[in-house]
Amino acid sequence: MARTDANSSTPPAPPAGVMPLGEHLEELRRRILFGLFGLIPILIVALTFGDALLGLLITPVQDALLAAGQPAILQATGPLETFGTYIAVSLIATIVVGAPWMLYQLWCFIAPGLYDRERRFVYILLPLSAILTVSSILFLFRVIMPIVLTFLVGFGSQVGVRDRTQTPIPQGVTLPKIVILQGDPPNPTPGDEWINMALKERRVCVAVDSGGTPTILATPMNQDVAIAQQYRISQYIDLLSTLTLAFALAFQTPVVVLVLGWAGLVTPQFLVKFRKHAVLITAVIAAAATPGDPSTMILMWIPLMLLYELGGLLLRAFPAHRVARGFGKAKALPASTPSASPSRESDEWDDDAPDHLPTHDQPPSAQPPRD
Repeated sequence: MARTDANSSTPPAPPAGVMPLGEHLEELRRRILFGLFGLIPILIVALTFGDALLGLLITPVQDALLAAGQPAILQATGPLETFGTYIAVSLIATIVVGAPWMLYQLWCFIAPGLYDRERRFVYILLPLSAILTVSSILFLFRVIMPIVLTFLVGFGSQVGVRDRTQTPIPQGVTLPKIVILQGDPPNPTPGDEWINMALKERRVCVAVDSGGTPTILATPMNQDVAIAQQYRISQYIDLLSTLTLAFALAFQTPVVVLVLGWAGLVTPQFLVKFRKHAVLITAVIAAAATPGDPSTMILMWIPLMLLYELGGLLLRAFPAHRVARGFGKAKALPASTPSASPSRESDEWDDDAPDHLPTHDQPPSAQPPRD
């Protein structure tokens, strides 16, 4: 490091390509502020449509309840439970939708300190991770949740059911009749009563306003079970959030395999050799992350194994040296330096280089300053 001249009060200038710590912190602060301010419009939209989003999230459990002959009604046992769940869902939606913006700000902060070949690894990992995350959410809602909820709603429904004793109808007594419909009648009048089989409710029209809109009171109806399924809205959303996080992390298996392969810790041959161990480990993970019925466990175990195999295929298709040189034809190296490392300017990589992440070929001081 250069020594300060005794006769000069001006501190020495930092070496070329080095950003002082103060500028690093200022850049970090600026990116954090940009990221947070960018989330504000998303939060406003999420709060505006939070009730519709909450209604969309509870649709799977409502369908499962109706299919089991239970009313599609969730409970709130506290005055703030529904509102708190609405806020939680809005915040989660803001984080999920705003994640690309936050990742972009993070990338703007770290990208100037990376070599071009190092940026190529990120260009592969980020889109792959985003695609896998979206796939995990779709797979959870379309496949896993209907099966899991059907199992949970139906589990134990016949436990404790007692025999129903039949008794003869007294002479002169006629049982009342009530019409059974698959929906509500088009123009009910006050006093009309019916059973809505689609909603599993007994409904009565008690009034009709000046605009012709009826006021209907309803009583939920259950099938002949001993244990009625009546879920709290907050507990259901907690279960849904936990499963979503678990599946999102599990679907990152190819990303983890790629990173380990680029770091030189695993190879495609290693993945093939220990495939039997992977079968056992993924089966244990599937059993621990699902309610326990065999069908649900198999439905989670199959994609985990497919993701494991996908990671091996991606590692073969994108070895580290190919990613580092940008999938282009490497320039011929001088005969005197057959194993020369790529320079900053040419940014090429030897085709015979090992399949792991390249190391810096220049000290940190040689990196360009941030914009």
